Amino acid sequence: MQEQTTKSVIARLGFETEMADLRQRIARWIDGCSEEMREALEWQFLTGSKYFRPLTIFSCYRAVREGPIPEQIMQSALVIELFHNVSLIIDDIVDRSPTRRGRATMHTKFGELSALMTSGYIVAEGYLQLKDDLTGIALFSELLKRLGVAECMQWRLRRRPLGIEDWRKIAGEDTGSMFEVCACLGDRSGRLRTFGGLLGLLYHGCDDVGDVKGLAALGGGGEEDLRDGILTLPAALAIRDPAAAKLFCDPEGGDLAELGRHFVAKLPEAEAYLDQIAEEGRTEARSFAVDPTPLIALIEQTRQLSRY
Repeated sequence: MQEQTTKSVIARLGFETEMADLRQRIARWIDGCSEEMREALEWQFLTGSKYFRPLTIFSCYRAVREGPIPEQIMQSALVIELFHNVSLIIDDIVDRSPTRRGRATMHTKFGELSALMTSGYIVAEGYLQLKDDLTGIALFSELLKRLGVAECMQWRLRRRPLGIEDWRKIAGEDTGSMFEVCACLGDRSGRLRTFGGLLGLLYHGCDDVGDVKGLAALGGGGEEDLRDGILTLPAALAIRDPAAAKLFCDPEGGDLAELGRHFVAKLPEAEAYLDQIAEEGRTEARSFAVDPTPLIALIEQTRQLSRY
């Protein structure tokens, strides 16, 4: 359902040609890579991606100027997809996730060493693809630094009785930084940076809520974030209750099923908070885009992610 909806918004915004071009560019790149890395790269890149971050770059470009997507923006879209997959590979290793998108994660299938070295290979290729795009190089360097900070901060602050503003800070450095950079790569002026951050915050929060809904459907509460004491949006709301906070902060993990029930109980409040973020994003789009239509479409598409 989510993949079909993403295809629908791509068609509605008129980026089907650009997305087909992007897929072909990635396939050609993989064909030209070292044979040592090629199988792992094919496994990671050639199935399951929805290309939502490239779509954000294209939409932010179109929100500030008319005309076809230029080569520099296409290169940026390719590199954001490379760097996004690096972040997924690292996240899967940190979270000890055996699967993603219904398939074995790279480190599960090829081993942790191969996954880490392939990540470095991808980053090096990303910078080569940017060539003399100095603005792009600076933005992607910002992104890698902020993602590193976010991962360390999120891990350091696990199992602590923090609140919504803390969640916004962590999510803003994690998914928020990715979409901030997408917005800046698209508009090349910084006017849409705040919009990108709000879009990323919304995406992160919808993912948090969607994960808890999945846990509720399975009748429990745990999985990676619950197990590791990560501050998700439902967690930040639930642990205002001292009983939930005690479970959440337990260094031994506590009763995860009971903690999961606290999270589930906060889903309506979490959804309402996500509605507020979505409205912040719409307001930002209307304030700073020449044509806010593609940006509002991104907000609407993202907001649906927690409703499946």
